[in-house]
Amino acid sequence: MYNHILSIILFTPLVGAIVLLFVPRENKEAIRWIANIFALGGFLISLPLIPWFWALRFEPGFKFIEGAAGNWIPSIGAGYLIGIDGISFLLILLTTLLGWISILSSWTAIENRVKEYYVWFLILQTGMLGVFMALDFFLFFVFWEAMLVPMYLLIGIWGGPRKLYAAIKFFLYTLAGSVLMLLGILFLYFHHHTLTGVYTFSLTALYDTAPKIYSDPAYGPTIATLLFFAFFFAFAIKVPMFPFHTWLPDAHVEAPTAGSVILAGVLLKMGTYGFIRFSLPFFPDVLTHTKVRGWMIALSIIAIIYGALVSLMQKDMKKLVAYSSVSHLGFCTLGIFALNSVGLSGSVLQQINHGISTGALFLIVGVLYERRHTREIAEYGGISNVMPVYATITMIMFLSSMGLPLLNGFVGEFTILQGTFMENWRWGAWAVPGVVLAAAYLLWLYQRVFFGTVTNPKNEKLQDLTPREVLMFVPLLIVAFWIGLYPKPFFQILEQPVNQLVQNVRTPQAGGAMNAELRQPSQSNTPVLQAASEAKVSSEDRPVTPSMKGNR
Repeated sequence: MYNHILSIILFTPLVGAIVLLFVPRENKEAIRWIANIFALGGFLISLPLIPWFWALRFEPGFKFIEGAAGNWIPSIGAGYLIGIDGISFLLILLTTLLGWISILSSWTAIENRVKEYYVWFLILQTGMLGVFMALDFFLFFVFWEAMLVPMYLLIGIWGGPRKLYAAIKFFLYTLAGSVLMLLGILFLYFHHHTLTGVYTFSLTALYDTAPKIYSDPAYGPTIATLLFFAFFFAFAIKVPMFPFHTWLPDAHVEAPTAGSVILAGVLLKMGTYGFIRFSLPFFPDVLTHTKVRGWMIALSIIAIIYGALVSLMQKDMKKLVAYSSVSHLGFCTLGIFALNSVGLSGSVLQQINHGISTGALFLIVGVLYERRHTREIAEYGGISNVMPVYATITMIMFLSSMGLPLLNGFVGEFTILQGTFMENWRWGAWAVPGVVLAAAYLLWLYQRVFFGTVTNPKNEKLQDLTPREVLMFVPLLIVAFWIGLYPKPFFQILEQPVNQLVQNVRTPQAGGAMNAELRQPSQSNTPVLQAASEAKVSSEDRPVTPSMKGNR
């Protein structure tokens, strides 16, 4: 099991989907039980990965590698090659946890075409896990596209009144970005062959040759910049960054509750993961150019402020949470493009935090929607009087989402802002109002829905959370408090891959003299970076590797 743990985690949901194909569609109860067992099994199977990875957390490179380059389709050099580092490790655990919770939340919410629903959801789970594991570009693209179809069907069949519009919009936006990314992949593929004489989609091989495009006399900075933006559009649409965000509110509002949870919790992270895994190591010279980096930071800050302001104007609870995702993901991209260890670590942690907090917020909205079949804020008031357990859990997750100290959101946002201030205090200053606005729209929503007296007779006999619904929230509450109170293990897991990534980006590439000063921390920042790193992981807890010395 140790040698094939990633494949087991990857294909467990797919096995569940195949098993469901042999269950009669009329037997809805058996279908629900089987789907939930395989979803829970996928999460439980991923738990042994925690101690195994923890023992290897300071070793460089990818861990638990399976397969080989070119062993799948030798004629084109595509292989079944998977492996993880600290970044993908955390995202895989988030995916297995939210996948199980999403399927558990669907027990009473889905009544029509139950069999198809669970089959597609389990296939979607496999696609998402594959994206985070793939170390072969061809395999990555297969998983990237494979999860597009299940999500399209989940929105288009089991969604709300405008489900077809939302599903088609989601599909076209994502497909447009994917086509540009495919062109970029093919260019890197043939460029690698030109330099080495070998056709391969292996990421580790492309990491060596992709940055050389910038200094290649046959191509140069212009082609490298165009390639960067080919990948940028694919990942920016998926995040989504401003102004590519317009598909998100429609998809969230029309999707079933479980679809919204998995869309916000995992699918949006594929965009930020793409920036970290591909854009940073492939195009360091482009990304450290003053103008390109300035635009990335500007779009992130606009998303933070714009998403929060639009959330304040919403009358629909689900749309409010959807726009809050635009704001929160703006913080994640801000941390990435700060291009230092502190900001990047904060960004990855905040991606996990967003999956936990915003996933819980969509579950919270779904609980009320199942009881009242309306998400209009004006329909509610005084809910805490009739649903006290529900009101308590909602308050905790709202505080988590707005970044209250002792909860997970605070650690991620604080670390991102710290890393941003190290690079440019003006960037951090522009981003800070997003924290205040998040508190404004969430507290205002809570006050209108939960406080006061019950004015609507329809709300007087609402049932509080059932044991199944409480079970959905318990793991999310545990993780929220864990990260908020003791985030050190998470920073330890991220330290090695983040330090290595930042070191590679900050080191001048061959022929890339553009803005070389941006790639080295200034003298004033170096002690701060060192102090921040040592605050996260004390020196006695880990060996000092040469790469870590170089980064300091």
